[in-house]
Amino acid sequence: MNDIEELKRFVEVHGRILGIRGDRLRQVLGRIRHDQDGEPGSWAREWTEAGVELERRGREVEAGRHFNIARFPYVDGPARADAQARTVASFDRWRSGEGSGIRRLDLDLSGGRVRCWAAGLDTRDGELPPVVLLSGGIVSVKEQFGPILAKASRLGLAVVATEMPGVGENAQRYTADSHRMIPDLLDALAGRADVERTVAVMLSFSGHMALRAALHDKRIRGVVTAGAPVGDFFTDTAWRTRVPRVTVDTLGHLTGHSPGSVLARLTDWALTPRELAALQVPVSYTVSGRDEIIPPGDRSLLEQHVRELRLLVHDDVHGSPSHVAESRLWSLRSALEALGGYGRQRAALGLALSAVRARERLTGAGGRPAGAAGPAGAGA
Repeated sequence: MNDIEELKRFVEVHGRILGIRGDRLRQVLGRIRHDQDGEPGSWAREWTEAGVELERRGREVEAGRHFNIARFPYVDGPARADAQARTVASFDRWRSGEGSGIRRLDLDLSGGRVRCWAAGLDTRDGELPPVVLLSGGIVSVKEQFGPILAKASRLGLAVVATEMPGVGENAQRYTADSHRMIPDLLDALAGRADVERTVAVMLSFSGHMALRAALHDKRIRGVVTAGAPVGDFFTDTAWRTRVPRVTVDTLGHLTGHSPGSVLARLTDWALTPRELAALQVPVSYTVSGRDEIIPPGDRSLLEQHVRELRLLVHDDVHGSPSHVAESRLWSLRSALEALGGYGRQRAALGLALSAVRARERLTGAGGRPAGAAGPAGAGA
């Protein structure tokens, strides 16, 4: 059973990333007293009932966000399984009603079935679009990427949103070889998109998968990530004692190891300095200066060994919830830069990024762009 107070602390961050107002978060959290599956006052039930009420009022997008939190951090019983199903169904109704061009892809890959949402696939004037592959971390589902999926055709991209192994509708097991899911997925997309020009925009733990996949698959032209474990997360035994319980429990659930042993079992998942130095693609990485999950040593490893590294640094906790707009614009612009071209779109994103930074300076929020590391790097 989850520690309810820890869940409340983490969902204040997760909810802000999803776009749920602080007063709304406090309202629902105030009704939650425990984590007994499906009981009144429980995590999953109160968030689900709040979502159902929004659904009745026709507020589908907000309802889906509430169902998303109801299943947080992972499905561990009937109530969260119901919330997970409602998250997908709510998104499906929204994308159908919006005429967004978002379609469902069910892919039977070597490690098991992977379900995705995709937009912008197939030819335009006889030319296949390049791929932007999206994924969140160990607690994030693909439905959170609805806004960028809806913009795929305007950007001239094939955008595919998926999930980490074991998360949401991904039936695979999370293992040391999970990075192989990425080339398998690109194989399945061949003929419907220009998979030879792929950028992996994969956040947190899926960013670790993307970095490893980029070592072996030359179709990946760039990696854009945030708060991804690199090396020290897996090997620093002193840091393990500081990793939040919800992270440890979720990793245990996804890998099939006990929470007491899971971090020690992941030691050989670390990317070595030699592997990082062997990366031939640009890496854009958003750093949270007060990250409670990823140790500061992982940033140092990137700075010391990745030849083409671009950093965006925020004085914030994991996920940088106070800097969502800036991070998203910076990440999308970084993805387009890795693909090359897209001058008009990059210029528009640059203007929007400047406006967000100016607004954040006025309100006292905002990130601190860092100088690049590595011999070929550039600043934010």
